[in-house]
Amino acid sequence: MKKRSLYLLLLPGLLFLTIFMIVPIALTIGTTFLQEGSFTFSGYLEFFTDDYFMSILWRTLGVSLFTTLACIVLGFPVAYFISKMKGRKKIILLLLTIFPLLTSPVVRAFSWMVILGREGLLNNVLLSLGMRQEPLEILYSTTAVTIGLVHLFLPLIIVTLVGVLENLDQDLLRAAESLGASKVTVFKKVVLPLCVPGLMIGSILVFVGSFTAYTTPALLGGRARVISTFLYQNAITLNDWYLASIIATIMIVVTFVVISIMNKAAQKLNPKG
Repeated sequence: MKKRSLYLLLLPGLLFLTIFMIVPIALTIGTTFLQEGSFTFSGYLEFFTDDYFMSILWRTLGVSLFTTLACIVLGFPVAYFISKMKGRKKIILLLLTIFPLLTSPVVRAFSWMVILGREGLLNNVLLSLGMRQEPLEILYSTTAVTIGLVHLFLPLIIVTLVGVLENLDQDLLRAAESLGASKVTVFKKVVLPLCVPGLMIGSILVFVGSFTAYTTPALLGGRARVISTFLYQNAITLNDWYLASIIATIMIVVTFVVISIMNKAAQKLNPKG
């Protein structure tokens, strides 16, 4: 009876997820295989054989993967530093890390427009120092989108890694050093493998967020379309809900495939994790 009572507690959440998430997603995916009342794969064949459609998909994947890698490279040292702090200093640093998450993505995107614009802060500094003769054309490009996404999602991976790094068994690190291992060897053989679960969780959050983000690419990307802005264009501007449903389905499938690959990579890097 106790187990049945516990299972009953799951019903409200399961009903909510089924009605508002599973059913709409299933209906969206189902409509992509129906055209004029018959079952077909023509929509997907058209998408994957169109060079323009595929260029948008590859661009989105490239931006998302580079954003994830950049967040790991930039976030790991910061997370390691914060994990070594104690007391009030650690709390202040964590608050400073989390604070950008409290700011609207629209505000953050507009701030990068001010910095990266043709007459923005960056170009004014470079021109005044004589380092450039012509302004850099960064805004409305994939570079600007990547910068905005790194700024958007970097706090997520830092917070995730801090939680892992501060729980590392210091005895393991001291034991490795006492056996003659250098700092680099300790990092490669002990710290990094133990951080793999946190790295994978953070990487998944950053990749999925970057792959599905709309506001930042829409404001900073301009003509450099990614799949989320392409979906919006077809659904709202062109009113092509069939193609929009195909794009949404592809986004879902790609997300699950990448998550599966990351999980398998984590298992190989840390089989006991």
